[in-house]
Amino acid sequence: MDYINNYIEENKDRFLEELFGLLRIPSISSVKSHKPDMYKAAEYLKNLLLESGADKATIFETEGNPVTYAEKIIDPKLPTVLVYSHMDVMPVDPIEKWNTEPFEPVVKDGKIWGRGADDDKGQGMMHFKAFELMVKTNTLPCNVKFMIEGEEEIGSPNLGKWAEENKEMLSADVILVSDTAMFGADTPSITAGLRGLAYWQVEVTGPNRDLHSGLFGGAVANPINVLCSMIDQMTDENGKVTIPGFYDDVLEVSAKERELLARAPFNEEEYKKAIDVEELAGEKGFTTTERTGIRPSFDVCGIWGGYTGEGAKTVLPSKAYAKISTRLVPHQDHKKIEKLFKDHFESIAPKSVKVEVSVLHGGQGYVCPIDLPAYQAAEKAYQDVYGKRPVPVRSGGSIPIISTFEQVLGLKSVLMGFGLEADAIHSPNENFPLEQFYRGLKTILLFYKYYAEIAK
Repeated sequence: MDYINNYIEENKDRFLEELFGLLRIPSISSVKSHKPDMYKAAEYLKNLLLESGADKATIFETEGNPVTYAEKIIDPKLPTVLVYSHMDVMPVDPIEKWNTEPFEPVVKDGKIWGRGADDDKGQGMMHFKAFELMVKTNTLPCNVKFMIEGEEEIGSPNLGKWAEENKEMLSADVILVSDTAMFGADTPSITAGLRGLAYWQVEVTGPNRDLHSGLFGGAVANPINVLCSMIDQMTDENGKVTIPGFYDDVLEVSAKERELLARAPFNEEEYKKAIDVEELAGEKGFTTTERTGIRPSFDVCGIWGGYTGEGAKTVLPSKAYAKISTRLVPHQDHKKIEKLFKDHFESIAPKSVKVEVSVLHGGQGYVCPIDLPAYQAAEKAYQDVYGKRPVPVRSGGSIPIISTFEQVLGLKSVLMGFGLEADAIHSPNENFPLEQFYRGLKTILLFYKYYAEIAK
């Protein structure tokens, strides 16, 4: 480990400055005006990977945002690791909640602050710098390919097609991803499963224009009231989703597996304290970790309509809108769920309004076998760096493209995440501890060592 520690110590300031250069690019994939920033990020990564030791690097066009691809093939007979990460980030709203400028990264209190510091530019940079270290010290034990997309935060709508078109170029033995989290800085874990996702926008229309709430209130249906009532009908008093057929394909986890899941460290009081709530909620009959790992869920992600400006305006609005998502578990097909929700939601609408449901994006769930050689290599690497055997967990989050990779490329992915709950990804004040950045870098380096040994 001495050569690893020495190289990191000698180059850590440059590593951070290179990460900051990437963080300064506002590559928000959901906002069309940031399209040029996606190309700026793609070019930045192309040059970074070439400087890090890649034999070649190319920017590929898709129907949406670009993909940066790079590779170093040292021997075709050796195993090949395909590293996946994403260059796009979430919007920064509400901007007034940030304590620093979101695209002007700083180090404070031992943490990197800025949008993308964790998700996923910071975690991606660990892979790029681990690769550089292995190349520069002549310790790279296998072939490496990089695939960095610009649409993960909007559901990767074009990467599946691009991967299908470039299957031969992307051929590998396993996909390595760092876009997930750990239980805690002292409790390493490996994500062995992800929930799937289905996401819609609904529009409820009442009268053909906004009306005076005094002259028409009580006589004309208010689209916001109707929308709230319809949403309320989507779950029952036990926290179960009421959409007919929703649970038909849910993979029921055995009592033994639930017992193993319960061994993972979890403190409910600390969990509530961290998010400042007095009581938790969810599907009856399941623990908090089960609700977020092995059970599906239903959530309203945004709702709006009418007048929301300063002061009062007595208006009965013409329209109301909501963004709604469900997290899905293995065996639930997101396309089937998309249709079930659309059909049911439109069927319960009263005749006083018109309802339109639009599918935004979705993806399947994913499970990684813990006896996979790459998983075992990751397990050994975490053990060495953190001094503890990592716990296999099923994450409540979704990375839809991971299941697509399995379908299109026929490859399993190992999810070596180093984020923490306190990193506030997708929220104001996103951050990433410096200690996690460097420990993650070392863990990734050891993964390659052990994987090359196991996969011989």
